Amino acid sequence: MLGGAFAEGIDLPGDRLIGAFIATLGLPPFNEFNEALKARLGARFGQGDDYTYQIPGMIKVVQAAGRVIRSPEDEGVVVLMDDRFAQPKVSALLPSWWQLGNHSSY
Repeated sequence: MLGGAFAEGIDLPGDRLIGAFIATLGLPPFNEFNEALKARLGARFGQGDDYTYQIPGMIKVVQAAGRVIRSPEDEGVVVLMDDRFAQPKVSALLPSWWQLGNHSSY
């Protein structure tokens, strides 16, 4: 879960949760505060969009996958549904040990 009532504090041990479909990048909302943060981080580090939107969004994606794979003994499938996951800039933010399957658009 990328948000809502089931995003925190839920543990489904064993084979009670064997997969997750992640439909989006989990980007923070576009609002006045985040845009000010983006401008400040852009001025300071040159990567305001990455630090404000991309990286926090991908952290949510990895945390959602962590609901399925919590230990070395766990097995499951995580389906990344958004076409943007295939973009090199986005996929570079995913854990290097994730096996990304074939990507196709419909």
